[in-house]
Amino acid sequence: MRDTGSYSEILKREGLKNTKHRNAILKVIENSDQPIDAEQIFFELKKKDIAINLSSVYRILESLVSKNLLIKSNISGANKALYELNCLKHTHYLICSRCKKMFSVEGCPLEEYEKKLAAETEFEITGHKLEIYGLCKDCKQNNIAD
Repeated sequence: MRDTGSYSEILKREGLKNTKHRNAILKVIENSDQPIDAEQIFFELKKKDIAINLSSVYRILESLVSKNLLIKSNISGANKALYELNCLKHTHYLICSRCKKMFSVEGCPLEEYEKKLAAETEFEITGHKLEIYGLCKDCKQNNIAD
């Protein structure tokens, strides 16, 4: 899902009202270079003088996730969910277990395995998520220096 100025058609298609808050939240997520949590979205909206409370941000995020407009990821050890636009682009992540930065990884090593599983189990696979944890370059260097 990518914006072409307004998300009105996409929201309408999914049976959601086109509100300034939904559009603003989608725009903040679109402009983020990596998945973003609800509090970061809330602060970005506040910077833009958009009056909204944090509970409304969470409620809107959950409604967008339920319509598959957003992807919600629960990162181990982060105690926060992260959100990104569902661009229907298959993405996997390397996640730093110290600083929680996420790095997208191109390619998918599971495509053939997914096909094999589907054939063996007659399970209709609709997707998967792969997250690999470790230390990023900066945290690894800081770890050596510690």
